[in-house]
Amino acid sequence: MTSTLPTTDPVPLLDLASAHAEVADEIAAGWADVLAHTAFVGGPRVASFESDYATWSGIRHCVGVGNGTDALELALRALGVRQGDECILPANTFIATAEAVVRAGATPVLVDCAKDTSLIDVDATAAAVTERTRVVLPVHLYGQTAPVEQLRAVLPDGVAILEDAAQSQGARRNGVAAGKLGDIAATSFYPGKNLGAYGDAGAVLTDRDDLAEAVHLLRDHGSPRKYEHSVLGFNSRLDALQAVVLSAKLRRLDAWNVARRAAAARYGELLADVDGVVTPVVAEGNEPVWHLYVVRVPDRARVLAELYEAKIGAGIHYPVPVHRTEAFAYLGHDLGTFPVTEQLADEIISLPMFPAITAAQQERVVSVLAAAVRR
Repeated sequence: MTSTLPTTDPVPLLDLASAHAEVADEIAAGWADVLAHTAFVGGPRVASFESDYATWSGIRHCVGVGNGTDALELALRALGVRQGDECILPANTFIATAEAVVRAGATPVLVDCAKDTSLIDVDATAAAVTERTRVVLPVHLYGQTAPVEQLRAVLPDGVAILEDAAQSQGARRNGVAAGKLGDIAATSFYPGKNLGAYGDAGAVLTDRDDLAEAVHLLRDHGSPRKYEHSVLGFNSRLDALQAVVLSAKLRRLDAWNVARRAAAARYGELLADVDGVVTPVVAEGNEPVWHLYVVRVPDRARVLAELYEAKIGAGIHYPVPVHRTEAFAYLGHDLGTFPVTEQLADEIISLPMFPAITAAQQERVVSVLAAAVRR
């Protein structure tokens, strides 16, 4: 394999500058308008983005909030989760999924993931259900949707499904958009997401009017009108400046996701004959948006060091499973409790992935990776 780039050219894990260049003028004009009208919190820019994102997702309601972790917590509270309840989630996720459960007063119940897709294990979830189970939180990991319809089939009536859709903006399963598969969904617009703000931002998505109304109240001090407070709420609102950014990027998101899919296909072709590298498996019915392109390799620490030495911006998502963090040590899960998750944590590497990545950059990444694995 011959690279068309000099061997010293770096390849970033994520290139936010190229995306910004496409939207810079539009955002500058939008921000100038917000500043001129001083409509910083809420207002028409936020309402417009919420409406547009809901329409784009095919979902009745999008409620903008301060960040993705708040979106998860507010969705849990809207579902009526309280102290004593249990919420099932995969151990292979970012810690925010579990944090939100604890912040809502419930107990996180962790389960393992499927070895082929890294998504929540349906059978393990079914086995973890108790009379206290209130919600299951499947995580649409790396841009691929979890098997929500399979989960629904094994769950008792009354157990809700909250999709952690932070990595899946635009992904579909059996033709249905991520965020529309369960009762309610939470997404993050952290800058590195497929649809990223220029700071923290998030949203709750649902087709249910009652849940949307509950989140509307909770995000704004439990206030249906100024100085009226019907429930104890929070201060977690999407601001107008971030709404301008998100609106500009949303108009380009379909094209950006197409570019990610093309890059993922190219990685698959380049890595097809590289022994020792396990490439991602797409579950039947899934149309991923490739938030991350995650491979598995032996001797990960050495391989990663060689990538870094060659100025390849690889990453690990996630090196420490939830149950192995100090914050959740109190759950009492010993090493070996979730063997698939723990094996993944030792082997996974996220390769550079962003809409503007070039074929030459990918060839360079795979060339360095293949050489490292062979050694």
